[in-house]
Amino acid sequence: MNVKVENLGLHYGRDEALKNITFELTEKKIYGLLGRNGAGKTSFLSILASFREATSGSITMDGEVPFENANIMQQVLFLYNKDYKDESDNVKSLLEDVQRYRPNFDIDYAEHLIKRFKLDKKKPLKKFSKGMQSAFNVAVGLATRAEITIFDEVYLGMDAPSRDIFYKELLQDQADHPRVFILSTHLVSEMDYLFDEVILLHKGEILLHEDVDSFTTKGAKVTGSKDLVDEFVGSKKQLNTEQLGDTKAIFIYGEFSQEERKAASHAGLEISNLSLQDLFIHLTGEEEEYETK
Repeated sequence: MNVKVENLGLHYGRDEALKNITFELTEKKIYGLLGRNGAGKTSFLSILASFREATSGSITMDGEVPFENANIMQQVLFLYNKDYKDESDNVKSLLEDVQRYRPNFDIDYAEHLIKRFKLDKKKPLKKFSKGMQSAFNVAVGLATRAEITIFDEVYLGMDAPSRDIFYKELLQDQADHPRVFILSTHLVSEMDYLFDEVILLHKGEILLHEDVDSFTTKGAKVTGSKDLVDEFVGSKKQLNTEQLGDTKAIFIYGEFSQEERKAASHAGLEISNLSLQDLFIHLTGEEEEYETK
C-alpha cells in the first residue's frame, strides 16, 4: 500500500506539533521512526492511523483518504503502549474479537506467538504484567498482518528475551508476508538492524528520510592529533568534538572519498563509521541545527 504525506501539520492551540511533514512510502519495508521526546512521533502516527485529523495537509493511501474510510482502515493497525488495567477479557476471547474484524488475521500464527511468549490464554489481560501485556500487543500486531502495521514503543516492559522473540518473529514474518511496518522506538542501538529505512523527526519536522545503509555511511568519527584532525576535517559538517590532551575526535556528517580516506591513513588519522544511534543523538542535539540535505 502506497502512503503519501504532503505538507502535514498539526496544531494544539498556538502550539505547532507538526510542520510541513512530506514524504512517501512506496515499498513493503520496515521503517524506523526516530525522534527525541516531544518530537511529534506519536502525534504523527495517530494521524496516519486516523485516530485524529491533521490541521493541514493531506495523507493518502493508494490514492484514497484514509480518515473514516473503513476499507482502508481495515488494513492499517496502530499499536501503542496501552494500559489494560480495565480489560477483563482473556487472551482467547480478545484474539477471537480481532479475528472478527481484521480480514488478514492469522489465528494459527497468533496462537504460535502466544505460546512463544508463554501467555496464559485463559487469564484476564488485566492480570498480566506490563511486559506480558506488551507481548500480547506484539502478537496481535504481527498476526493481524495489516498492510500497514504501526508499532509505537510496543516493547515497553518486555524483558530482553521477549524483545528478542519479537525482533526475530518480525523479520521472519516480514520475509514471509511483506508489508509496511513502522516502528517508533528509543531503543535505537538495539533495533537498528531491523530497519530498511529511517525517518528522523525533530521538533515536529522531518529532518531526513533515507535508506539506513546510505545514511550511516555519511557519519564518521575522525581521530588523531588535534592539529591534523582540524586540518583534515576542514569545512565538513561537524556534529560533535571530543578531546583528551593532544588527541582529538571530531564527529562529522558527510562522506569521505577513497582518496581522502587514504590521505587520512597516511597522516596517521583513524576514520571510523558512526552508528545509527550516534547519528541520531548528534543530529538531534540541542546545541545547533544541522542541514542534512
